[in-house]
Amino acid sequence: MPVIKYPRIRDPLFYEWDRKAQKCGLRHTVYAVNGDQYTGEWLDNLKHGKGTQIWKSAGAIYSGDWKFGKRDGYGSYSILDPVTKEYKRLYTGWWENDRRGGRGTFFYPNGELYEGEWSNGLRSGWGRMHYKDGSLYEGQWLRDQPNGQGMLRLPNGNRYEGGWKDGKKHGPGKYFYSDKGQLLEGIWVADIPKCGALVDFGRDDAPAPSQFPLPEIKLHDPAGVLGEAQAMFDDSHN
Repeated sequence: MPVIKYPRIRDPLFYEWDRKAQKCGLRHTVYAVNGDQYTGEWLDNLKHGKGTQIWKSAGAIYSGDWKFGKRDGYGSYSILDPVTKEYKRLYTGWWENDRRGGRGTFFYPNGELYEGEWSNGLRSGWGRMHYKDGSLYEGQWLRDQPNGQGMLRLPNGNRYEGGWKDGKKHGPGKYFYSDKGQLLEGIWVADIPKCGALVDFGRDDAPAPSQFPLPEIKLHDPAGVLGEAQAMFDDSHN
């Protein structure tokens, strides 16, 4: 009997070319049409593992971990200084899904510094912010604003310890006037003290104490008075 031979079915050539073009494993520098370049590891044609990406138009560079084409893990992001033509570090820390996520340090162009936790690219969680004027905030953050419990210390040594909401003093707190040797303890609403008691505190060591000492206020139940004020505050914001 005659032997019938059927031609072997093959995929179109462009499928084969595409498979061969898939980048996987460690590669040398790969250049994009717009001038961007990447050197590092790949998986299924996506940046995956350790690698360095340079964005030509933005003048920025990222070196660190990648996961399926996105920055994910630990890495450092720097921008090009237009004057010195050298890269200046902007952020070093953890990334999640191409955004700052986890613990990291951000160096602001004006000299300010934040070190702490991030979520979806915003300061969220616990963190410490060093401001340009010398102030320091340490405490809880939410969506890039002080929120929760925290302490703000001013350049003159005065400090506030207590509640925060949307970047403003809010709720029970204590304000220490170190320059005058006084302490204000009370309730704040949107940065404004609504009620409280002002007493001398460390007056003898203060650099500029007030001329006359404050009279001592004796309350029969100071904890109860503060608790009543807190209850009134809560009722007004429910």
